Amino acid sequence: MTDPSRHKIRVDVSTNYVDDQSKPDESHYVFSYTITIRNEGDVPARLMTRHWVFTDANGKVKEVRGEGVVGEQPYLLPGQGFRYSSGAVLETPVGAMQGSYQMVADDGAHFDAPIAPVRLAMPGLLH
Repeated sequence: MTDPSRHKIRVDVSTNYVDDQSKPDESHYVFSYTITIRNEGDVPARLMTRHWVFTDANGKVKEVRGEGVVGEQPYLLPGQGFRYSSGAVLETPVGAMQGSYQMVADDGAHFDAPIAPVRLAMPGLLH
């Protein structure tokens, strides 16, 4: 079991609807997102793998698993951060994304950094 004060990764997500790449008449809605990962623990850690779950308004789920993020496995010293941007395509104008990063700390601990659910929505939608 990991010590939460020693192994703490904060994940902040900002999202944006990409109007010029979306085709609503073809049920093709493009969203970009920027992730900021910050090591708020006491031990350096490396992001090894990712697990994302994207869900559209119809309940269609797409899971993404893989090594690292954007081709990297960032190594974060305490207080250090890493930022990257990526994108997702949904068949509906509203959806959500959530997931986790699987981390390995220098002290050998393996732990997950959870990513809380984030809403993806075309601007102007109230639901």
